[in-house]
Amino acid sequence: MKQFLLLFFAFSLVACAQKKIQMIATTESVPWQVNNSVVVINSMTKTDIGISSSNSLQTIEGFGTCFNELGWTSLKQLGDNDKEAIMKELFEPGFGANFTICRMPIAANDFALKWYSYDETEGDFLMKNFSISNDLETLVPFIKNALKYNPILKLWASPWSPPTWMKYNKHYASKSLLGDSDLQSKEWGMDFRGINNGLPVAREGKEGTNMFIQEDKYFKAYAQYFSKFIKAYRNQDINIDMVMPQNEFNSAQVFPSCTWTSSGLAQFIGSYLGPEMKKLDVALMFGTMERPSEALVDSILTDPIASKYIEGVGFQWAGKEAIPGIHKRYPNLRLYQTEQECGNGDNDWKACKYSWNLMKHYIKNGANAYMYWNTTLKDGGISTWGWKQNSLVSVDTKNHTYKFNHEYYLLKHVSHFVLPGAKLLETTGEFKDLLAFENPDKSVVMIIQNENSNERKVSVKLNDIYYEIVLQADSFNTIRIN
Repeated sequence: MKQFLLLFFAFSLVACAQKKIQMIATTESVPWQVNNSVVVINSMTKTDIGISSSNSLQTIEGFGTCFNELGWTSLKQLGDNDKEAIMKELFEPGFGANFTICRMPIAANDFALKWYSYDETEGDFLMKNFSISNDLETLVPFIKNALKYNPILKLWASPWSPPTWMKYNKHYASKSLLGDSDLQSKEWGMDFRGINNGLPVAREGKEGTNMFIQEDKYFKAYAQYFSKFIKAYRNQDINIDMVMPQNEFNSAQVFPSCTWTSSGLAQFIGSYLGPEMKKLDVALMFGTMERPSEALVDSILTDPIASKYIEGVGFQWAGKEAIPGIHKRYPNLRLYQTEQECGNGDNDWKACKYSWNLMKHYIKNGANAYMYWNTTLKDGGISTWGWKQNSLVSVDTKNHTYKFNHEYYLLKHVSHFVLPGAKLLETTGEFKDLLAFENPDKSVVMIIQNENSNERKVSVKLNDIYYEIVLQADSFNTIRIN
């Protein structure tokens, strides 16, 4: 028996020697610390976490962020060396955040410099005046800069509003803001005082209605608008892999927005946009879904015509409440988290911990991809329409300096290590505050939070090997085992 135990111990040591263990820890005061607090042990009677590579779940397509105009203009406040250092950190494979899939707007969104579309010529149903000239100054160089570091970066796009002449209210917004608002919200970072979007109250839109004109010639023109967008970007050597028809189609906002009914979107997708995108070999997903209504998603996925073109669904904000049920009923459907909730511009540790809970929720409920929202913002992160938001990078325009925020390091804890094609792994045990993945190269990645104010140890059984990990107080930790 003694001889057997010695042999077992020797075998365990050999197995461990063959496994390369890497650990990175982040606390509020010190991000991205190389740590050596993983110990391999012979056995345990009980473990906090159990992981088996044989119990794999959905495939991960990637992690990323969004290209917004205000992101590019903030970067341009820095010197070239600093700008390139940020872009390399975000996009170069294997270097920093390792982003592999990103979002962009089709024309103006709420973090554009101003409202614009690609064709504001009233009645131009043939899109003769279509132009991405505005993007050539902002979004195109932003994206090309990223592609310089990662040429195979995947991109998807959605509009916030169609051209104004395609909407019943003839305006980019859906909710009035006439400069007399006293609306402020510290929690949400909103301060609409003094901001005027020019939309009279009588022309406001409402959730659950179609603000897009529901006529054949408008549908055809709008499908062509998408098509010309794809082709114009291809002419710039930028390939758009996928589109979604409308950002937050239920939300009447003071910034670019357009409400739709699910039946209106089904008609547009099934008879117009879907066939047009199929010609261009561009995928189409339904979204973005920002309401906790599974029924709204079901109504599109069960539509006999529209569903033929829909390859997945994108969720954000309150849409997170719908993703568990949708994943349960459609287990093979691609699901994206399309826009992480944006904070209030404070970029604090509290927001970072909230973002971790969002990430766990989406990924544990089937998300194949996860996107942050604002990449870079300057001086407090306020939008053109008065909304202060968090960003991965903050730029100080007075001193021409920058810093990576807490949420950047959190996202890097996942995206740097979890590669496209990785599988989420099911975990067992009493400890739940983690995500685990197996990469295509068979390395296993664990991201673990210790929310306690004290250091703690967790025990892990990974396949047939036992590990003890020491977690710093109030920390995020990534452990990669090759």
